[in-house]
Amino acid sequence: MHIVLGVAGGIAAYKAVLLLRLLREQGHSVRVVPTRAALEFVGRATWEALSGQPVTTDVFEDVDQVAHVAVGKQAELVIVAPATADLLARAATGQADDLLTATLLVARCPVLLAPAMHTEMWEHPATVANVATLRARGVHVLEPAAGRLTGSDTGPGRLPEPEEIATAALALVSDRPRDLEGRHVVVSAGGTREPLDPVRFLGNRSSGRQGVALAQAAHARGARVTLVAANVDVPVPAGVDVVHAETGAELRDAVRAAAKDADVVVMAAAVADFRPVTSAESKIKKQPGGAPTVLELVETVDILAELAAERLRPGQVVVGFAAETGDQAGSVLEHGRAKAQRKGADLLVVNAVGGGRGFGTDVNDVTILDGSGAVVGEATGTKIEVAHAVWDAVLSRG
Repeated sequence: MHIVLGVAGGIAAYKAVLLLRLLREQGHSVRVVPTRAALEFVGRATWEALSGQPVTTDVFEDVDQVAHVAVGKQAELVIVAPATADLLARAATGQADDLLTATLLVARCPVLLAPAMHTEMWEHPATVANVATLRARGVHVLEPAAGRLTGSDTGPGRLPEPEEIATAALALVSDRPRDLEGRHVVVSAGGTREPLDPVRFLGNRSSGRQGVALAQAAHARGARVTLVAANVDVPVPAGVDVVHAETGAELRDAVRAAAKDADVVVMAAAVADFRPVTSAESKIKKQPGGAPTVLELVETVDILAELAAERLRPGQVVVGFAAETGDQAGSVLEHGRAKAQRKGADLLVVNAVGGGRGFGTDVNDVTILDGSGAVVGEATGTKIEVAHAVWDAVLSRG
């Protein structure tokens, strides 16, 4: 595949080097188009050595090749990482004052922009408006990650990791059919947090990666997607409607509201099984002499079982996830079969967790069960590959 990798002038340009190598290792031809400012961070020689192609920044270079038109016309996919506030502004207003912005005007293939900037710049009304303009035109703009920025600053504005950018971009050019066209799907993702006091909570290790991948795959296959995001560690995909939730109760309300007109509901979120009976109004202090602190817990509502029992829309398909660990009472699959029969969902996706598996990784290994506990599918690979396998199982139901 012929990919154009645009690089704007930000400190995160060093991550684009890793993205370039990743794309090349997957067998793609990559033409790097940096801005002049980007070359202040990573030099031309690095881009040319790793891409195996010449690097130009100006529309007056390679004039005989009409590069300012040819590069965009030849592209099958355009990725810009990092996309700075300046680049977003120039792209939104249709400027063509360098080779990268000219390429963005010419390209008729999928375009993905991965923003990176300080939090204040990302949240400024001008940037918010520019992103909205680009998305309205069909450009896929990722949400930046939250974390350490330049210096001591932290917050949203960090460039997503190269693997996440590559996965999101390549999903745009997947050769899979748009077999979810015309359907509305609701996907929950991430781990809920149940407050103990103003600073502590009960939670779990879920990163939300699998749920986000499910939303991304459904969107690529033509569905209208509502993502109910609890606490996720990865950017939410462009092109989907996002509803944020913190606790299990908030997630339940958001999923039920979205599911009223949904054809499929996938409960991939890791909802806490217990919550405190009460949440302390002030920070819980240690007891004198190291005496134990007693926490009284109550079970949370089983959202999956509730959805499976009620079916908020006739013919609605309900899919659950079960993160299991084997124990003396049974294996991962045995626990999964019992849960499938107990929950009443149409499909249950079972995966082993712990020991570096499942939570927080880019790969997954799952078994898909029907409501009786029978195996109807298996998948191993990246979480986007697993997501497509889940959607294949949903569609196989007719």
